[in-house]
Amino acid sequence: MAITVPDLLKMSQAQLDEMFTNSPPGEIPNGEAKGTAIVAPGTTYTEEIAEFVNHFAWQGKTFDAKHGVLRNRILSFGLNAIIAKVYKGPSWLDGKECIVLDYSETSLLAHWIRDEIRLIAPGLYLGKVYWGKKRLIDFAVQFPT
Repeated sequence: MAITVPDLLKMSQAQLDEMFTNSPPGEIPNGEAKGTAIVAPGTTYTEEIAEFVNHFAWQGKTFDAKHGVLRNRILSFGLNAIIAKVYKGPSWLDGKECIVLDYSETSLLAHWIRDEIRLIAPGLYLGKVYWGKKRLIDFAVQFPT
């Protein structure tokens, strides 16, 4: 049985970390993915916060695998902004290979942010967000399969 975004929203932080650690990096994705923020994992607020963030702030990411970049879709009208470099490298969580979404050289607004993603199901990646070296939240990006 494949894992789904609603499954992720019900998991604890420890379960999310274990899933991330036990998953392969997968290929660098291409195309438009729906994003879901996973804030306060394992609490009754997780789904409401995810819906709020998705509606008002962040809808997802559009990857260009060929050029190794992505754009975040932000605001309620899906503005493509906040560019990141995309490449494979060691995870700050466990040192194993992951796909790094690096904003340090591409965004004034988010230059201190680094995301890491790994493939957890067909078309579904689980991600970690870092601010400097401090872990902030988790997120999922879902591609149409």
